[in-house]
Amino acid sequence: MDYKKLAEEILIKVGGEENISGLTHCATRLRFNLKDEGKAQTEALKKVNGVMGVISKGGQYQVVIGSDVASVYKPLTELCERTEEGENGSGKEKKDDRKVVARMVDTLSGIFTPILPAITAAGMIKAILALLTAFSLVDKTGTTYQTLNFMADAAFYFLPILLANSAAKKFKCNPYLAMMLGGMLLHPDFVNMVAASKESGEAIRIFLLPITNAGYSSSVLPIILIVWFMSYVEPIADRISPKPVKFFTKPLITAIVTGIVGLVVIGPIGTIISNLIASGVHSLNNYCSWLVPALVGAFTPLLVMTGTHYGLIPIGINNRMTMGYDTLIYPGMLGSNVAQGGAALAVAIKSKKSEIRQLASSAGITAVCGITEPALYGINIRFKTPLYAAMIGGGVGGFLMGILNVKNYSGGSPGFLTLPSYLGGDTLTGFYFACAGAAVSVVIAFIISYVLYKDPQEEGGEKDSEKASEKSSGKEREVVIAAPLTGEAVSLETVNDPTFSEGILGKGMAIMPSEGRVVSPVNGTIATIFETGHAMGLVSEDGAEILIHVGLDTVNLKGKHFHVKMKTGDTVKVGDCILEFDLEAMKAEGYDVITPVIISNHFNYSTVEAAAEGRVKTGEPLLRLL
Repeated sequence: MDYKKLAEEILIKVGGEENISGLTHCATRLRFNLKDEGKAQTEALKKVNGVMGVISKGGQYQVVIGSDVASVYKPLTELCERTEEGENGSGKEKKDDRKVVARMVDTLSGIFTPILPAITAAGMIKAILALLTAFSLVDKTGTTYQTLNFMADAAFYFLPILLANSAAKKFKCNPYLAMMLGGMLLHPDFVNMVAASKESGEAIRIFLLPITNAGYSSSVLPIILIVWFMSYVEPIADRISPKPVKFFTKPLITAIVTGIVGLVVIGPIGTIISNLIASGVHSLNNYCSWLVPALVGAFTPLLVMTGTHYGLIPIGINNRMTMGYDTLIYPGMLGSNVAQGGAALAVAIKSKKSEIRQLASSAGITAVCGITEPALYGINIRFKTPLYAAMIGGGVGGFLMGILNVKNYSGGSPGFLTLPSYLGGDTLTGFYFACAGAAVSVVIAFIISYVLYKDPQEEGGEKDSEKASEKSSGKEREVVIAAPLTGEAVSLETVNDPTFSEGILGKGMAIMPSEGRVVSPVNGTIATIFETGHAMGLVSEDGAEILIHVGLDTVNLKGKHFHVKMKTGDTVKVGDCILEFDLEAMKAEGYDVITPVIISNHFNYSTVEAAAEGRVKTGEPLLRLL
């Protein structure tokens, strides 16, 4: 797959670079903060080959890609020409009108998503070490154990520094100053001072201000609050620093003010809140240990759909950092993830359609290993009954693990591969219970899904026959798409780009223009137009979605030679001029000016056929849709 072309198509359909205020990605999805979600072509984006789904919840516009998300994210950021380092945080930001909960979920997601690979790697090393120890393959007193142990502990011990970096990017302040603050909390001298203070009873002071004797290794909340405070200090330091010496005074003021306030006030407050959360979890565990794992197991698919599951991850991490284990979040997510895999695998076995079997089998295997989005969006939501089966299986598995007080010691992406993360304590009982809970989740979800699932043709056969009857009686309405350029109309197969020639973006035709002028091919609305002018999307009054891409790789011109006449949201009639471009100048720079005209929602039509061949003028019929 051409990831650059996929990124370009996604960028067009989310409203272009100018509509993006934030962008990150997790294991399977792109996460946008859009200035105006009304400009995004959600339905058209769902139909793009390579996009598994689109969700707008939790303050983010999420485009589900699957395991290739990083390959799409890189060219997307290059197209956007974005700098995510948050160099000074002094620029003007668009007012955020989202609800408090939506902003909080978005913030937590933006902070924790980037560090998940490090946490996952550390958890997996811990899991492998636990297995080696359980089977007496390594000795706890030996250097092999000690080396693997400190390798795994590194991510957890220095968690404040990892969080400082991602929090700074989210709060739009300098990440290197933020990591310096994280380093202050973990510096060996400070750790020794805290230990000595606890032993002697004499308080640590800075300018007569007392510093609480708190340890911050593996802590979560204190550094996030400190960096949040820094995001307010840094712009003030920027304003009050004299310009000739700003390079020196701005970081000095930011570091010393935030550092002192962090050690004296914010760090201790964060520690108290973390301990209160841990105490609440402990109490809940004592009185109703089954409730939260059961709810998490049942409803995690819905949380994943909205992106709000990232609000649970910090709770699980905080539990492990404060109590040494988590009994609420990760056990419930384990039941949910493997149940989704079981439901998808049942579809793979029962379905008679080869394409569904192939997708369901690969997605099911991925899900039981801990990555559920391919199964969730590709199978379970699509056919609904597997989703219900997964929710029931996950809920039962979570309930069982809650009753048995299953403890997760090292995290990782919940699935069969991270079952060793339940090894800990004095016995293997917790590990066996985790395996049993996961097995129950898979079996229940598999059985229910297998019983309820029916192939699409079995459920919609009557509707399909009605549609075929309507087609044969000539009742379908014809939609005509006019030529947006004057030139030579040719088949898409002649375009020297597989994204267009193989129909990846949709069906249509191409025009080799003889004039540098693009007009509207329909009566409708301009859904999206790049400020660079090289591409645009329109929606006709009949609902047809048309993508016009002027030339190949012309995004690299960055607007040079293009003169945009209209803007996103404008209403247009056939023949209205949308943009002009210098055809000869583009040719002189070596660009192929062939212009694909694509019907993005071609799936809504039984036929997309050429209405013209050879020479065509603007306004003349180019495509016919039935």
